Amino acid sequence: MFCHMLPIKTLTRIALPAAIALGLSACAPAPFKADVSRFAVPLPAPAGQTFAVVAENPRLAGGLEFGTYANEVAEELQKLGYTRAASPESADMLVRLDYRVDGGRERVRTSPGVGGFGGFGPWGPWGPWGGWGGWGGGWGFGFNDPFFGGPDVRSYTIYTSGVDVKIDRRVDGVRLFEGKAEAVSRSNRLPRLVPNLVDALFTDFPGNSGETVRITIRDDEKTVRPVD
Repeated sequence: MFCHMLPIKTLTRIALPAAIALGLSACAPAPFKADVSRFAVPLPAPAGQTFAVVAENPRLAGGLEFGTYANEVAEELQKLGYTRAASPESADMLVRLDYRVDGGRERVRTSPGVGGFGGFGPWGPWGPWGGWGGWGGGWGFGFNDPFFGGPDVRSYTIYTSGVDVKIDRRVDGVRLFEGKAEAVSRSNRLPRLVPNLVDALFTDFPGNSGETVRITIRDDEKTVRPVD
């Protein structure tokens, strides 16, 4: 009874902040998730060893874009205590870098309208400001609406991106490390994807050889869990 006695202005003051809060939460950046697989022999502890980042794919060598991503990898190795060499010819280790993103594929998602204007949302028939037990009376837009009936079907494109890093001992070509980070996202922009993939790949480096883990990156805080 108390709810139905509230004036419209009071209801507006209550509903508007809630709507804003829902909108802000919907706009919050989603965490970046990558599946990381690594294989390694016991790497030498950092003791002045030098490295150089080179392109696994010759077509990428020398490009400004490759140089940007090579710097990302170099920064991670320098954090571990290794030293960047002046040239590949003088390096103790060669770090081979490759990256990619596919052409994308369509994904269809069906929603029953449970959002802000859906049947269970704030203005839906079962929400606090909707009807049938809510505050506002009547019905809300969304699932099984009289005028907008049926589920909400949306189609969007998703892309698979990846970064591969291989580390060889330069003097004899012995492979010391192989790592791969892959992610599925709605972006195909390599300048955004590659730094995140590199970040994921070097989380808990070198990791457990032969293990695949899912690494989640959000606001520079990373979580790691095994992938079944």
